[in-house]
Amino acid sequence: MKYYLIVGEASGDLHASHLMQSLKKQDVHAEFRFFGGDMMAAVGGTRVKHYKDLAYMGFIPVLLHLPTILQNMKMCQQDILQWQPDVVILVDYPGFNLKIAKFVKANTKIPVYYYISPKIWAWKEYRIKNIKRDVDEMFSILPFEVDFYEKKHHYPIHYVGNPTAQEVREYMESSGSARDSERPVIALLAGSRKQEIKDNLPAMIAATRHLATDYDIVLAGAPSIEPAYYQQFLQDSAVRLVINETYKLLSQATAALVTSGTATLETAMFRVPQVVCYETPIPTVIAFLKKHFIKVKYISLVNLIADREVVPELVADTFSIENIRQHLESILPGGTERQAMLDGYEEVHRRLGDSHAPDVAAQQIYKLLSNNQNI
Repeated sequence: MKYYLIVGEASGDLHASHLMQSLKKQDVHAEFRFFGGDMMAAVGGTRVKHYKDLAYMGFIPVLLHLPTILQNMKMCQQDILQWQPDVVILVDYPGFNLKIAKFVKANTKIPVYYYISPKIWAWKEYRIKNIKRDVDEMFSILPFEVDFYEKKHHYPIHYVGNPTAQEVREYMESSGSARDSERPVIALLAGSRKQEIKDNLPAMIAATRHLATDYDIVLAGAPSIEPAYYQQFLQDSAVRLVINETYKLLSQATAALVTSGTATLETAMFRVPQVVCYETPIPTVIAFLKKHFIKVKYISLVNLIADREVVPELVADTFSIENIRQHLESILPGGTERQAMLDGYEEVHRRLGDSHAPDVAAQQIYKLLSNNQNI
C-alpha cells in the first residue's frame, strides 16, 4: 500500500520514521512519500519537502512567512492528489495538518489517520470539530487522551502506548556506559525552534553559571538548528554544545533544565530530575490566560500524565533566573526535592505502560486499511 506522511518538526520525524519501519514489517509492499526529515528519508521512500521548511512558530514568524506556508500547503495538496495514496498519516503539527485533513476529506476518498494527537486538550479545544469531521482514525500516545476524546467528546480513538518511553528503553539497552565528562553533568534542553531557544537559553545559562566549577554544563543542540545560531548565547559562558546527541547527554546527566515539550518526558524516562522552564511574552497576560482559559493544569507531559506536579513548571510570571536557580539546586544530589521527583517518575513509567507504540499502531493501521479495501 501507499502511505503519505506529514510531519513538521524533529520529534515528528523521529516518531514517523519508527512508524514507517513498523509498517514495513506489516506490509512488505509499503511505499512511502512524505513531508519529513532525515530519519524518515533513511527508512526509504520519497521526501517531497523537509520539515525545516515548514517549522514556523509564533504569530509574527507565521505572518512573515505566510506566502511560503501557503505555497507548501498547496504543494502538499496537489502532491497527494497526484500520488493517490491509500492513506494520509498526519503526525502532530496541527496548524498545517488539520488543513490538509480538511482538504483531503473534502476532495478525495482517501482515509486520513492521525498518529500523535494535536494537544487540543490544552489549547484550541474547538479543533475537536475538525478532527471529528476530517480524521477517520486517531492513534494516541498519551493515556489521559482516551478520556478526553472518548468520554468528553464521544470520539473513539486508539491508545497505542508511548513511543518516547520505548525509544528511551531501546537506547538505554543498546548504548554503552562510557562518559564524555569527568564532572557530573547538568543538561540544558532549550527547545527545537529558534524562538524557544532565544527566549529560554539565556536564563538557563545565567541560572547555572555559579555551578560551572563543579558541573559540566552541556547544551543539547537540536538537529533542526545550525550550530552557529547557538554561539551568540554561549559567548563568555562555560556551556558546552553537543549537536543531535540529546539521548546520550541525558543518559549521563545529573539534572536538567528543560523547555516544555516532548523533552520533558524524555528527561523523565532517563530518570533525570528536571526543572521545566518556559518564558513567554507578556508574562502577566499569559499567567491570566493560563489561569482562566487554558484547559489543563500543567504544561509538561510529565505532570499531565501523573495528574499532579512531579516537576516544577516555571512559566510566565514564575519564570525567572532566581527561581530556576533555586529549583535546580533543590534537585541536585543532596537536594530536598530530588528523591520525591525520582519517585514520581516511576509513577509516570507505570502509567505509560511498556507496549511498543509504533508496532501497535502499524498493526492497527494495516488491519484497518486491509479491511476497508476488502469491503
